[in-house]
Amino acid sequence: MCLAIPAKVTELLDDAMAVVALEGIKKKISTALVEDLSVGDYVLVHVGYALHKVSPEEASRTLSLMAEAGVLQEELQEIAETSR
Repeated sequence: MCLAIPAKVTELLDDAMAVVALEGIKKKISTALVEDLSVGDYVLVHVGYALHKVSPEEASRTLSLMAEAGVLQEELQEIAETSR
């Protein structure tokens, strides 16, 4: 499965790239589609791209819903595998 998932920006890199983290997993993503991004922002990530910013509350609510639906662990595993 390949859902968009919220993650926190932990580092801004050159060339419209950033590192995001979720549940201890870090992943390098493109931020070319999002303007005015700062460390600590939450973004919705899909296939290695930040699609847009989300509030911390929206990120938390989305992650809770994904956990309740039983898809969060599967998504985290896919992110971990593609981050190696």
